[in-house]
Amino acid sequence: MARGTLRIYLGAAPGVGKTYAMLSEAHRRVERGTDCVVAFVEHHHRPRTEVMLHGLEQLPRREIEYRGGIFTEMDVDAVLRRAPKVALVDELAHTNVPGSRNTKRWQDVEELLAAGIDVISTVNIQHLESLGDVVESITGVRQRETVPDEVVRRADQIELVDMSPQALRRRMAHGNIYKPDKVDAALSNYFRPGNLTALRELALLWVADRVDAYLTEYRSEHRVSTIWGSRERIVVGLTGGPEGRTLIRRAARLAEKGAGGEVMAVYISRSDGLTAVSPKELALQRTLVEDLGGTFHQVVGDDIPAALLDFARGVNATQIVLGVSRRRSWQYVFGPGVGATVARESGPDLDVHLITHAEVGKGRGLPVARGARLGRSRVIGGWLAGVLGPLLLTWLLNSVVPDIGLANDMLLFLTLTVAAALLGGLLPALASAVVGSTLLNWFFTPPVHTLTIADPQNIVAIVVFVGVAVAVASVVDLAARRTHQAARLRGESEILSFLAGNVLRGETGLEDLLERVRETFGMESVALLERAGEKDPWTCAGSVGPRPATTPDAADVDVPVGDHMALSLRGRVLPAADRRVLAAFAAQAAVVVDRRRLKGEADRAEKLAEGNRIRTALLAAVSHDLRTPLAGIKAAVTSLRSDDVEWSEEDQAELLEAIEEGADRLDQLVGNLLDMSRLQTGTVAPVLRETDLDEVVPMALGGVPEDSVELDIPETLPMVHVDRGLLERAVANVVENAVKHSPPGEKVLVSASALANRVEVRVVDRDPGVPDEAKERIFEPFQRYGDSPRGVGVGLGLAVARGFTEALRGTVHAEDTPGGGLTMVLSVPMAPERLEQPALPATAGP
Repeated sequence: MARGTLRIYLGAAPGVGKTYAMLSEAHRRVERGTDCVVAFVEHHHRPRTEVMLHGLEQLPRREIEYRGGIFTEMDVDAVLRRAPKVALVDELAHTNVPGSRNTKRWQDVEELLAAGIDVISTVNIQHLESLGDVVESITGVRQRETVPDEVVRRADQIELVDMSPQALRRRMAHGNIYKPDKVDAALSNYFRPGNLTALRELALLWVADRVDAYLTEYRSEHRVSTIWGSRERIVVGLTGGPEGRTLIRRAARLAEKGAGGEVMAVYISRSDGLTAVSPKELALQRTLVEDLGGTFHQVVGDDIPAALLDFARGVNATQIVLGVSRRRSWQYVFGPGVGATVARESGPDLDVHLITHAEVGKGRGLPVARGARLGRSRVIGGWLAGVLGPLLLTWLLNSVVPDIGLANDMLLFLTLTVAAALLGGLLPALASAVVGSTLLNWFFTPPVHTLTIADPQNIVAIVVFVGVAVAVASVVDLAARRTHQAARLRGESEILSFLAGNVLRGETGLEDLLERVRETFGMESVALLERAGEKDPWTCAGSVGPRPATTPDAADVDVPVGDHMALSLRGRVLPAADRRVLAAFAAQAAVVVDRRRLKGEADRAEKLAEGNRIRTALLAAVSHDLRTPLAGIKAAVTSLRSDDVEWSEEDQAELLEAIEEGADRLDQLVGNLLDMSRLQTGTVAPVLRETDLDEVVPMALGGVPEDSVELDIPETLPMVHVDRGLLERAVANVVENAVKHSPPGEKVLVSASALANRVEVRVVDRDPGVPDEAKERIFEPFQRYGDSPRGVGVGLGLAVARGFTEALRGTVHAEDTPGGGLTMVLSVPMAPERLEQPALPATAGP
């Protein structure tokens, strides 16, 4: 049976019209005769959405009993029995009630697809799993219901349902999305213009990336090699020189001129490993392009223009940015250069920009360092100059310019020998000396056309020629090799110095270091293996690239690091000259691993130190703050027991009241200390159950004067999923702290409201407030802000409140009160039955 197709309507926020669009599509299909049913659609009492359900077959839902309530979910078995052509399933990210067939609704959808049923569904961008942290940072709301990105990516069709933030807020204000009593809270919190704009951008970018993936897949399947300029992609060709930063900035400006422009910097490294490029400069350019929103790539290729064009066409680039060559004028005799070659071979669908810069015409510096190997093209050139050059020169001297003298003939042949040495090294030069001396003897030394030399002086001349040719060739070859070796050593030293600096400063992670090894040596994969002992199996401490080696024996290159660690590379066998640098990389990798372990030990030591600090502060609190109420109790009891004084009833009542207040204060201090101890030792085990907030908050106000707090807790608030005792203690500590710091006569306001799938309790006071830099510090244990007097507490109230709230999967933070003061915001999750139909925001259409 063929798998069904999945179509998803994706929206940036609740209310943009996803469910409405899905139902409209269902009506169109029914009119065309398609068997289409409603498996599960939630209209949230929105009239326009409810009307769209008329005329569509709706399958019955499955009722599930959970914690004394009856809930309804999609009946997967009923849909499978009905076997429609198309099923409508709303809210793909929904979490099913415990006892359902599957935990998540997207798993129900997978069953329908496997049965050959086409599914149309809806989801909001904030419910994608990979975007949870981003959405929380934007809206302040953590989405508890998520769907894996891969589930949405696998959809056969994804349609974006878009609406501007202004239009969505107007729909909200008109009551088309939420009930009137929820509109104000929604507009001032989740549905702020900035939030909606950011969520809209996330949705547009996510869909654009998915469309781009579709396009890449299509081009690959249909083998489309021509560039389709659907999106501006600018490839920056880097040489590792200082002009690279200029090129990157210019490319970024070009990308800004087109919507959705993308910058990709690429460095082409040769296949034989290390180059003379400064790794420090290349790292700076990598950082720059990433800071400007682009990406950095390093590919291997000996033919730089061809590799650059292959990369550009592979990523469907529309423009290439190159710098004008740094070569001097005379160096163009060796070829047109990379820029001219790329421009000539780019074709009509790829624009090439040549950018001027300050390094133009200053030369290319030291030659590319490739050890003692001069490269295939140079060796071939040397042999051509050493063997064919003397033959061509002989023809010219005999046919074009005859009789210029033996001395001049020998100098010309010597020039060819030197050229052969410069190009191909010693062996082509020796061949040139042998061929040249033979041709000189045969054609230019009397008697000609014989190998006999009549004049002894000519014999000496020929011998001197051969000796000079061999000597010059040796010197030139040695100088060329020394130059290459110096360039290589310079490249090695810069790599090692930059690498060591980064590692010692802790700026390079293990994966980054291994990636640097892979790029430097042009390998397929790199892995750092370790084991506890000689007979223990190897484990992978870190790896990059496909198919990393699992044992040193399975690698093409293996560098041991100590007795129990090895750096293993796959791709090709490296020459011995490269292993020196590779050994340094291996040693640095071991340093990174050791530093990571030391950091873990340092973190544990820091926790121990924090525990010692808290114990020290606890002793200080016991020695002073706990003794203050004890001293008051002791003084009052001593006074009552004194036989020397006859206390009146009023005096006795006052002393007893002081004893009671001191005991209450002591009980509160000891309670906070015990609570902090439970939080530090991790023994807080909340028992979560559904609770009404209007039953918890009033109970938390028992420790403050009755006329010091104003309550605003709506009875229509949804139930919360908390431990009642812990929440009561957290609210009590926050309220007591607010009352303590409020000016005389000013009441503390305690209000609550629903936001998304959470309920917020806001404690508002009118004290002088707290600076932004101190808003987090006041939640630390044993902290008092400002001029709080000694004896009024040990500075644990807010710390305990935050600890208990986080144990309830909630949050607590401080905000400035408009008009002056401080507002404490406690946020706790709603009960599960409310999560099924959240008041704000819901994944549904209008």
